[in-house]
Amino acid sequence: MSPGPRRPPVDLEIIVPARDEEGRLPATLEALSNLLVARPWSSAVVVVDNDSVDETSQACRTRGRPAIATYVIGCSDHGKGAAVRRGLATSTSRYTGFVDADNATPVGHLDQAMDLLAQGWDAVIGSRLVEGSRPPPRQSALRQGGSWLFHRTAHRLLPGIADSQCGFKFFDGALVRSVLPRCRIDGFSFDVELLSLIARAGGRIAEIPVDWSDMPGSTFSARRDGLRSMADLYRISLGR
Repeated sequence: MSPGPRRPPVDLEIIVPARDEEGRLPATLEALSNLLVARPWSSAVVVVDNDSVDETSQACRTRGRPAIATYVIGCSDHGKGAAVRRGLATSTSRYTGFVDADNATPVGHLDQAMDLLAQGWDAVIGSRLVEGSRPPPRQSALRQGGSWLFHRTAHRLLPGIADSQCGFKFFDGALVRSVLPRCRIDGFSFDVELLSLIARAGGRIAEIPVDWSDMPGSTFSARRDGLRSMADLYRISLGR
């Protein structure tokens, strides 16, 4: 798929992948806009509509005139990884990254992420599993077992990283765009592939504690997506 038209360069561009998020997305965009307008960086928000069947795109366009430039682009390839990759690939910003449409990780953590990027770190990722974070709530036995197996397997690909799956990640723009052409995973394991490529390129990755909340309405299914995610981890390992 073509990377699409480029947007004007800014210091920071935040990608928000969204599939059928007309209900939760407006509040997240409002929180981002309120934070970014008070910061010294030039910035923009990019919603990647991942082939939604609801009014996700319209919900973005009917917010009135936002204080921060907000763009909506499409992505017909299904999967969070495909949506994030399209947003990152079409960016020209100095720093870029993504957050979840449900704002499960408060946007206030962005200040620390930007400080670390300015200090020379190449990737700053939120973590629910390092000291200082709010631990995730207890899940069903199926999800607990699947999560344990996934994290154990991912750790072999990303030694030293406690939590590869938190939806709050920011990068040096030039570096992340340089590794994107080698990304192939469209599903929930795309984070592992992207971070492993950054590490192999010599990038330094910082993990910061976050106050993550388990928001209602998750699209992740332990039965449907769990097996695919494990299969994708195997594909990633073969590409090393």
